Amino acid sequence: MEKQEEIQNQKFYMEKIKEMIKNQNQKFSIFTMGCQLNENDSEKLSGMAEKMGYEKTEEQAKSDLVIFNTCCVRENAEDKLFGKLGELKKLKEQNGIIIAIGGCMMQEKHITDKIKESYPFVDIIFGTHTLHRFPEDLYKALSEKKKIEDILDIDGEIYEGLPIKRENNIKASVTIMNGCNNFCSYCIVPYVRGRERSRKPKDILDEIKDLAQKGYKEVTLLGQNVNSYLRVEKEKNIQFEEYEGVNSFATLLIAINKIPGIERIRFVSPHPKDFTDDVIEAISKCDKVCKLIHLPLQSGNTKVLKEMNRKYTKEQYLNLVEKMKNKIPNLTLSTDIIVGFPGETDEEFEDTLDVVEKVKFEQVYMFIYSRRVGTPGDKMENQVPEKIKHIRFDKLKKLVENQIEENNKKYVGTIQKVLVEGESKNNKELLTGRTDSNKVVIFDGEKDLIGNVIELKIVSEHMWYLKGEKICQNFHL
Repeated sequence: MEKQEEIQNQKFYMEKIKEMIKNQNQKFSIFTMGCQLNENDSEKLSGMAEKMGYEKTEEQAKSDLVIFNTCCVRENAEDKLFGKLGELKKLKEQNGIIIAIGGCMMQEKHITDKIKESYPFVDIIFGTHTLHRFPEDLYKALSEKKKIEDILDIDGEIYEGLPIKRENNIKASVTIMNGCNNFCSYCIVPYVRGRERSRKPKDILDEIKDLAQKGYKEVTLLGQNVNSYLRVEKEKNIQFEEYEGVNSFATLLIAINKIPGIERIRFVSPHPKDFTDDVIEAISKCDKVCKLIHLPLQSGNTKVLKEMNRKYTKEQYLNLVEKMKNKIPNLTLSTDIIVGFPGETDEEFEDTLDVVEKVKFEQVYMFIYSRRVGTPGDKMENQVPEKIKHIRFDKLKKLVENQIEENNKKYVGTIQKVLVEGESKNNKELLTGRTDSNKVVIFDGEKDLIGNVIELKIVSEHMWYLKGEKICQNFHL
């Protein structure tokens, strides 16, 4: 079935379900685990559910349809899912709710086998490549009263035109590609998301232009290896339609930078090996591209990086950082670090601390290595004991927090442009926003500032946020 025909087919099922549950005040809830790509997928699932006539609720106890969108990057995600399923068993018996589980975890056979064996009351299991078929799966579960398993082991297609219900009306995530070809030895993503597949330039730009017309100010470009956009298509001579000069990640940034209304452009998650000179130049020249760049390190030791299959050395990473700092004014960096990869010694871990000391990252996302079934890392015999992992993690955490505390002092007294996002979660009397470098700023201001970029003077620093004051009423509309 052709892609557009498939989407029309799913819209047909959306209408059938809408008619089926008409006047029943049916509600749905969705529980999302994992990365921003999963969050973006959940927005599509929410869009489809609302098109089918369901109303969203935050309370699973009041739901007629409960959707789980799972992640399999960390082991605790499995424990969280199984715990939630245990809680729903009584609701299933009492109210006959429909339970659907999708996402990356469902691409793992040992997980789906456990669900079928230990949680037979689950109605629908769907994978990362069949998300677009959720309306059809739900219709079959409702009308035929049978369990549905809809999982593909092959690489899926990219389907355009699915409904989407975004959680935010100021900032939006836009997926530009799916899958990954890197096969880092600790990571399960290539096995559950498939190979790299890029969206058409026109589809991406049309989506962002539509967001701009709706008043969105910031977009975050998403992909497992976002800065390799269109690389596979070029390498394999796969035909793609160039649009507005877009034929690479660098030219995509340039094209989005020209879209009126969009004030900020971010992207995650890139790979250091794909930060080519044209990408660095585009970041430097595009005024809307935020100068906080995520540059995943994972480890600071060359031997460990090789075992991780990261394809760069400690020296190459530091050289890249130096090049980017020289070519991109006001550059700040964030990173990912894994502690306790198999075989990592105390001396090799010290190399990670050394890189953190030298780079002085703005933000560090720290993870204790978690074994993932099906990855090369899981089969390595020299696993690091949990106690040692936690000792190293605490040492890294202390260093990072000391750096953040020191770095925050540099903001005090400066003028920062802040995108105002809404009321502060901890104090409704204050507003909150973020700087170009993604620092949270709390300040006193009128509600009509929400959704605008304004200038604030930073008057004090705190570990996880800055305090700001308005210096004038001028802001970008």
